[in-house]
Amino acid sequence: MASTTPVAIIGAGLSGLSLALALHHQNIPSVLYETQAAPLDIGGAIMLSPNALRILDRLNVFQPLEARGYKFEQLYFRSGDDELVDEFEFGSAEKYGYSALRVYRYELINVLLDLVTQAGIRIEYGKKFDHIISETEQGVTWQFADGSESNAPLLVGADGIHSRVRQHLYPGLVAKFTNMLGITAAIPTAQLQASDDYSLPVTIMNPKHGAFVIAPQLVDGSEVLVGKQYRFTGPEPDREGWKKITSDKKWAVDFLRQGHENFPAIVDNATSSLSETKVNVWPFYLLPKLDTWASEKHARVVILGDAAHAIPPTAGQGVNQAFEDVYTFAGVVGKLGSESQLGAPGILKSALKNWQNGRQARIDRVLEVNDQINKRRMPSNEDVEFKPIDLEWLYSADFDKMVAEYAGSLE
Repeated sequence: MASTTPVAIIGAGLSGLSLALALHHQNIPSVLYETQAAPLDIGGAIMLSPNALRILDRLNVFQPLEARGYKFEQLYFRSGDDELVDEFEFGSAEKYGYSALRVYRYELINVLLDLVTQAGIRIEYGKKFDHIISETEQGVTWQFADGSESNAPLLVGADGIHSRVRQHLYPGLVAKFTNMLGITAAIPTAQLQASDDYSLPVTIMNPKHGAFVIAPQLVDGSEVLVGKQYRFTGPEPDREGWKKITSDKKWAVDFLRQGHENFPAIVDNATSSLSETKVNVWPFYLLPKLDTWASEKHARVVILGDAAHAIPPTAGQGVNQAFEDVYTFAGVVGKLGSESQLGAPGILKSALKNWQNGRQARIDRVLEVNDQINKRRMPSNEDVEFKPIDLEWLYSADFDKMVAEYAGSLE
């Protein structure tokens, strides 16, 4: 089946849905293809910082989303004896225009779906991308797993860390399992039995058992996520192995409780009653730094978000950087002005290279922030002076100015 839509998007998760909206704001039609048979209804909360919230505001997402999440501005770090030792700014309404927002992923997906539907953007479910058939200066043709075909001037892989679209750019490249798992559970905040002046969200550090995280995730703060990181031994599980690990979660509950007696009382309280149905297991994967996010010869196939870069969760910027990708990509493509210019030889390729170089520079700075945070968390016998980390460049970014810079040579 042929398509006359300028941009086809593989994946109807956060990156794909927001990209469709961002392109719509640039008057560029798109169509989404999603492997699953229905809209994604995945759990787990995410932290959104001002850089992402500014973008979501531009896309008319922020206002309906704000009422569904928990606002906060600082992440607190406490020692094993429950002394406050450090803070990390994650938002500020006064400084950046937005507090941070912690919200369930499915809530954001539902808001995006509503707006995509209102915009008349088509989503085809049960369409699993398989491979690229051909790519020319005018566009790309691909095949789905069901044998059907489609084509478009531009194909964007917003299909996550295990991207199938990425295989066209890097055949055989797979995301590397870090042998680390995030084990989390949701519990009522009242279970913590914490005083009213106990600041959340908090990470409590223990040199023997690692860090224990507690983070509110409902608008009224009545529920918190609690979690630790688990080191997995042995080779990466296959599909059946992962199914077994994530279906019987008694081991995960036991792990969350492990060592609770060596933490402050709040951790003992947090792990005193855990339901397996409220436990989530999240494997961490990494990608090497990629030379290009667009196909080399014609730049008709592009990847972004987790498909293009995997950012460790240290500074909580993974999904936030994906939204930066989406907004600036749509802005740059919008500067091309029309479907005919999308097909003009060399123009799109040059624009996307500028875009990638600019985006990679910001991602590199995020990784530097990650390193700074990691060093501050390391156990030390010496007194450490915790100087504030400069985050103005991250949270106050002018993305329209960036787009203009990336596309400057095209105007």
